[in-house]
Amino acid sequence: MRTSHAFAPTATASFSDDPFFHRFGTRLPRDLRAEAQGLSWTEFAARFAPTGGPVRLGAWTAAALGAGRGTYTATLGIGDRIMSATATATGPVSALTSMLYDAGFQLEILSFHQQSTSAGTATFVLCEHDGERRWAMAIGADGIASSLSAIIAGANLLHR
Repeated sequence: MRTSHAFAPTATASFSDDPFFHRFGTRLPRDLRAEAQGLSWTEFAARFAPTGGPVRLGAWTAAALGAGRGTYTATLGIGDRIMSATATATGPVSALTSMLYDAGFQLEILSFHQQSTSAGTATFVLCEHDGERRWAMAIGADGIASSLSAIIAGANLLHR
């Protein structure tokens, strides 16, 4: 006699402790799930998407140079200072991390995830500075806006 055992987890059993899944119906990146387990949406947003901190992003412009490169210009608020920053890079993430480095806010992006939600594009980044690692998250109108906001959130989490 043959017996077959199949396990098909339900959304409730598999995602019961994932606040992002409860809000948007999609799972968090695997490595972030353990840190977010059991948090409410409010707690999750406060921990991974801070709205304040020493670094703020104002205006952002991009101009294509060709061959996959562009010139990016930003207005950054760093503490009490407002400054203009420019970088030539292969994309906005590289440009912003370069600008932050030049402003004294070094961070390395170790992991990068994006997904569409009903509220826009969600970006999750695992950032590191001086051996400390923190996940940051942002939701924006498009991939670029959410990426930039997630990196700013990461800088603020690592440089408090």
